[in-house]
Amino acid sequence: MIAYIKGEVTGIYDNYILLEQNGIGYQIYVSGKFLEKVNVGHDVMKVYTHMHIREDDISLYGFYSPDELEIFQILISISGVGPKAAMSILTTLSVNELKLAVISEDVKAITKANGIGAKGASRIILELKDKLKMEDMMNVAYENSTSQGAYAPDAQGDVVKALVNLGYTSSEAMAAIRKVKDKEDLNEEDLLKAALKNIF
Repeated sequence: MIAYIKGEVTGIYDNYILLEQNGIGYQIYVSGKFLEKVNVGHDVMKVYTHMHIREDDISLYGFYSPDELEIFQILISISGVGPKAAMSILTTLSVNELKLAVISEDVKAITKANGIGAKGASRIILELKDKLKMEDMMNVAYENSTSQGAYAPDAQGDVVKALVNLGYTSSEAMAAIRKVKDKEDLNEEDLLKAALKNIF
């Protein structure tokens, strides 16, 4: 198994890159979000890889981070989700956005990916909830967000930081939280779910 390859990007195509290492060019399928981060002649970069083996094909799939690789491997373990569908999801949604869609049970966000219908999205949400720790998903949403502004160290403050870290403005985040009934009685997870429903 190839865990990662360090090399220079020598070609960029619709859904894959060519990465040269020690005179060997590797064809590596990547997501659209990955393609946005690279260019030909890129300095030596590390691409985390998953080797997908079928009876008639061996393909390499590449990822910018171990987190993206982990999500891909979880996605393809779900019945009915192959590598192409998983890549389509990771092209449409970042890892953080996918985790937040799972937390908020946002089927619509996942169906924006090509080839993913409502039933498939619902199954993905159900499976990911089982396979990913909710605490980890919450932490990802607002990690490194302390620089986004000073908020009270309570559930509402953490949820505001989570939403700001996802790209919403402070005013949008606070407006969504204000609409939640009995918000003072909710923990972070439930408050985030409720606030996201108000935004979506």
